[in-house]
Amino acid sequence: MREITPDYIADHIRRVLKDGGSAPHSEEVQHFFKAEIKSRGWYTAELRKFAVRFRRSIARERGMAFVVQVADKLFSGPVLEEKVVAVLLLENQTKTLGDNEFLLFASWLDRVSSWADHDALAHYLLAPMVAAKPARCRHVFLWAKSPNRWRRRSACVALIRGAREQKFFPQIVRLSNQLLRENEKDDLVQKGLGWLLRETAKADPSRAVPYLIKIRQNAPRLVLRTACETLPKVTRNRILL
Repeated sequence: MREITPDYIADHIRRVLKDGGSAPHSEEVQHFFKAEIKSRGWYTAELRKFAVRFRRSIARERGMAFVVQVADKLFSGPVLEEKVVAVLLLENQTKTLGDNEFLLFASWLDRVSSWADHDALAHYLLAPMVAAKPARCRHVFLWAKSPNRWRRRSACVALIRGAREQKFFPQIVRLSNQLLRENEKDDLVQKGLGWLLRETAKADPSRAVPYLIKIRQNAPRLVLRTACETLPKVTRNRILL
């Protein structure tokens, strides 16, 4: 009998994803992302159901450490659904994980193929782990200096969960100032910063709005427009005009 290893389970999941996807939807996804990724044609809701069933089965028989190893095998290569399943296997489980797992997940940023697998990783794994342990904030300032665009975007996205909980305002200002001072040009990083500032403005407008007014002359318009999306029209005009 073949030994049940993380590689064996990961290969089984890959076969299921390949056999169970929708060819027309795969074409739609690949057209949307141009040549960045390969897609098996799964919808996220179905992927989540599939991942939850697998996680429960694997964790019951092998434990969460084994699930993490399987996810590590899956988050590689160009196939979008494999990476998304890797994240969904661990979604809502981060409270049971520690610093070693956090550093492992951070290393996955070097395997990112598109903003879709990046945002799944940063938003559903890294962000809740940063919010749960504020000392991990120190990593975002290192990511913000990286030549890797996905690490720089992750510096922003990884603070969003905390921003929604009205945490990390000084760190958000520091990160924003750092990216603006270094004249960040990448539109995906700018959108990530705008997303972070938008969530900060929704959760803590009394501090966020004065900060947006302060940076309006120096911040890229893409950052400001994204940051202001949910603000009242009068406030938005005050920042953008």
